[in-house]
Amino acid sequence: MIAVIMAGGSGTRFWPFSRNNRPKQLLKIVGDTSMLQMTVDRLKKINTVQDVFIVTRADLADTIKAEITGVDPENIIIEPSGKNTAPCIGLSALQISKIQSDAVMGVFPADHLIVGHKKFEKAINTAKHIARKKDALVTIGLKPTFPSTGYGYIQIDADSDVDHLDAYTVKVFAEKPHLSLAKKFIASGDFLWNSGIFVWKADTFLNKVEKHMPDLHVQLNKINNKLDKKENFKSIWEAINPESIDYGIMEKSEDVYLIKAEFDWSDLGSWNTVYEYMPKNDAGNAIRGDGVVYDGKNNFIQSDKQLTAIVGLDNIVVVNTDDATLVIPKDRVEDVKDLVEQLKIQKREKLL
Repeated sequence: MIAVIMAGGSGTRFWPFSRNNRPKQLLKIVGDTSMLQMTVDRLKKINTVQDVFIVTRADLADTIKAEITGVDPENIIIEPSGKNTAPCIGLSALQISKIQSDAVMGVFPADHLIVGHKKFEKAINTAKHIARKKDALVTIGLKPTFPSTGYGYIQIDADSDVDHLDAYTVKVFAEKPHLSLAKKFIASGDFLWNSGIFVWKADTFLNKVEKHMPDLHVQLNKINNKLDKKENFKSIWEAINPESIDYGIMEKSEDVYLIKAEFDWSDLGSWNTVYEYMPKNDAGNAIRGDGVVYDGKNNFIQSDKQLTAIVGLDNIVVVNTDDATLVIPKDRVEDVKDLVEQLKIQKREKLL
């Protein structure tokens, strides 16, 4: 298998810690290494992974080459601009197919937390097996542990297990639900969290693009000709319409399978999810760096270079950097993304 890590995101929900030139995947959100390096190291430990590629933005490529170990600099695939996941994966599939047209490729987010390597490896190897045996698109799903409104869901046919491998045919991809619907998903027993991990043969995927996204197929063919001649394809790329892989391909395809996995997983989508994974004191306060809480509980502080103090407050997130401080109730952390949009409107480029 050839692993492709998608590392072009901006990570705006982690402002002010995350910035355009140093987004979430390049930060040490949990642990002592960046999220991207953790992902590379995790994939390199899988025996069936032959090689690892990273697809990213042009402005991050040099930083990734300088900071990430275990990946050949020639394996950095550059997309001229962000076009969502379907074009990103399409470009990667073109590159992989040039190495080996029937190669199985695994597509992985750069910034997810995964605990339980043996279970992770088992799920990926099962996905590879099904991708070859069925010539199909395969994804990984996790059993929900709470009614999350921040994750997408996938409904499976619970009676369709292939060869008793916990590999099921997919019925429906569901967007992030409201709370009452998320509770119904969990109660049903046949909805799983969408991990955003995909496995398939490169040529199988490109055939699906031709069938379900013909406009993207035309543009990828043009790009492929440019790649053969080692010519710049930026103008062609800019004509591509952004589209997610779920909406563009997965929801429209018939032969989609899901591997039901058992490893612990989080997409670390907000400061709240980081808080959940941090060690806490008896009052439920989690502190990274230099912080103190007096007469308060269930707070999170991220402050690397100076003391940050909370007095008499509960359920607050405070993130302190050299040039900005964020103070926000934990139940509003999703609004950080909207705050960043306001900073863009105000042309506060130095803070982005």
